[in-house]
Amino acid sequence: MAAKFLMNELLNVYDEAFTARLGAGTMTASAANKYGNTEVGKPVKLVGESRYDLAVAGDQIEGFIVAVEPATSDDYNLGTVRPEGRKAVVFDGLQATPGTGTVAIGDYVVSGSITAQNTALGAGPKVCKATTQTGMYYAWRVISLGTVGTGAVGTVGVIDRINR
Repeated sequence: MAAKFLMNELLNVYDEAFTARLGAGTMTASAANKYGNTEVGKPVKLVGESRYDLAVAGDQIEGFIVAVEPATSDDYNLGTVRPEGRKAVVFDGLQATPGTGTVAIGDYVVSGSITAQNTALGAGPKVCKATTQTGMYYAWRVISLGTVGTGAVGTVGVIDRINR
């Protein structure tokens, strides 16, 4: 039986959100580097000077994109990254074998199977149970298994950044 009270994502709480350049490269180098609103909610990692790009499967999550601006800086999109708080996610199994396995309350997670750039997320970003459960620099931990309550692949739950 699922719990009657469930922790959920905190919306519009961006105390530590910050502006950053976004993308793998400049928009002049490739039109594919342009970010749009479809990137909102996706996990990111630091990849260059004042610049974040989408995390790939297995990456530690350094934050989530909460806004993409039409403005640019040095030919990169500008956006807002939220490095902490709670986030609703879709469970994607184990880091070593995405798509299989379950997560449990207290498990640390990394980026799971990735939703391609310029593609909307759907139910939320996917996360996998991290192979290494200690020593993570950017530790996000499962705090709710959601209404299904199993942590199975494809179910929705909530993670929280714990070492702020």
